[in-house]
Amino acid sequence: MGVTREGVEATLTSKLQPTYLEVIDTSGGCGASFAVAIVSSAFEGKRLLERHRIVNTALAEEMKSIHALSISKALTPKQWNDQQPAEEQKAPAAEVQEHPATAVV
Repeated sequence: MGVTREGVEATLTSKLQPTYLEVIDTSGGCGASFAVAIVSSAFEGKRLLERHRIVNTALAEEMKSIHALSISKALTPKQWNDQQPAEEQKAPAAEVQEHPATAVV
């Protein structure tokens, strides 16, 4: 069976403990490509390229079957909060976001 959005979410949640996570299957549900936005304290003190490597390493097993992975955001909780309007800011321990199984981007 191919990679699923839920599987990608579970792996990233387990390995990086994100405070925000959005995973979208951009391949129409076949699991060939995904878009990810992730906020994690694991990114503290890391440059963007290092953050992307952390995500790719966390998904090493899934990457064997994924054709494309787009990481639209890889932020620290502070960076995430700084980007949010004041009324929408989340506490550092905010819950992981749930999203529909597939979406066209």
